[in-house]
Amino acid sequence: MCRTMLYVVALAVASSAPLAARAQDADLSKIRDEIRQLKEAYEKRIEALEKRLQAAETRAAGAEQSAARAESAAQTVARPAGASAFNPAISLILQGTAATSSQNPNNYQITGFAPSGGEVAPPNRGLSIAETELVLSASIDPYFRGQFVAAITPDNELEVEEAYFQTLALGRGFTLKGGRFLSGIGYQNEIHQHAWDFQDAPLPYKAFLGGRLNDDGLQLRWVAPTELFAELGAEYGRVRAFPGSDGNGGGNGNGADAWSLFGHLGNDIGSSSAWRAGLSYLSVSPRSRSFEDTDSLGNAVTQSFGGSSRLWIADFILKWAPGRNATVTNFKLQGEYFWRREEGTLTYNDSAQAAPQFGTSFDSAYSSRQSGWYLQGVYQFMPHWRLGYRHDHLDYGSVANGIVANGLGPVAADFRLLMTAHDPRRDTVMLDWSPTEFSRVRLQLAYDKSGFGATDRQALVQYIFSLGAHGAHRF
Repeated sequence: MCRTMLYVVALAVASSAPLAARAQDADLSKIRDEIRQLKEAYEKRIEALEKRLQAAETRAAGAEQSAARAESAAQTVARPAGASAFNPAISLILQGTAATSSQNPNNYQITGFAPSGGEVAPPNRGLSIAETELVLSASIDPYFRGQFVAAITPDNELEVEEAYFQTLALGRGFTLKGGRFLSGIGYQNEIHQHAWDFQDAPLPYKAFLGGRLNDDGLQLRWVAPTELFAELGAEYGRVRAFPGSDGNGGGNGNGADAWSLFGHLGNDIGSSSAWRAGLSYLSVSPRSRSFEDTDSLGNAVTQSFGGSSRLWIADFILKWAPGRNATVTNFKLQGEYFWRREEGTLTYNDSAQAAPQFGTSFDSAYSSRQSGWYLQGVYQFMPHWRLGYRHDHLDYGSVANGIVANGLGPVAADFRLLMTAHDPRRDTVMLDWSPTEFSRVRLQLAYDKSGFGATDRQALVQYIFSLGAHGAHRF
């Protein structure tokens, strides 16, 4: 019986071995099929990637060839051909005022300081258009760009405010500008009038620069490749207007009569504020800078200055906007300090000292040390609305002049404008509304004590509209 059972078990085991082997072979075959399928799939993907790589390399080669052809064309063609190829950006700035003042603007003067002859008086009373600007700018070729700004005055006179070229490819942070341009000294000088925060220039700009300095010459500027903003600049020109003498009998010699240096630093403060500070120096050699004055008898006479004029400017600006978003609220604090030294000869007329053998013209050694400053703050308290306050002040300083009448010895003369010790000052508030970046309406009130013994209470409403292309304003 036991033998019979052992036989049955052995027979069962023997019969199950081929079944296990067949199952194992089926599993191996299945694994081989899966490996083969994976291999075929990866080979197809690799082949597709290789085709994409080849196509990308072909496109890159074509782009390089196109760039080479474009560079070659730029080198051989000095200016685009065709009437529509040269298409400058054009903009027009419209301005006007409705003004009232307690003193006659035609008699405006800054007592104690030489008249600049610039547009420094308050706006005309009543309704009048202000300076209208026509701006054209475009890239000339890959190496230069140009800009032209013409100002149409309320008296229907056309003045060239700027007409310059500027390099685009000097490299290493250098830029060269040539022609007529707004000087880079100070802070506000480079800003066009329609972009000012107040309708008129601060008193130091009026007294020392005739409102602003735009000269014919060359400017070289360098910006450092650092996270901290740092720039240096130098200018060389003739200073065709105040504080120079071109148009007044001078400025007609060889070379230039003026040069300037300026430098600025700036950086961010956290995520909401930024600052910039700078120093500038202007050296001018007026040859016959004349101005209208009154003598000791009250008669109209012409005075003339020749010598050297040296001006130093320190400027600072701080801007704040929560999270760098200036569309809702923002604040700007701006200030500049001016210090000027002049030395030379003052040629004056005084009918009270007239002598037959000498006439009415006399020469006098002249020297002065005068300064001035302004500080202003503008706060945007809600979208489109801003409120601002400005205080400006001039210091008469010291004005020395040993008056000698052609060998007659010291005499007394009355220089109503130069020799009256007076420290002009002014306070101004403004409120403006800018529904868009292309339009602005401003209300401005001023308490002006620029003239000796007179206070001018001024009020005006100003409009500014920008038509056409209009680039971003500088920091």
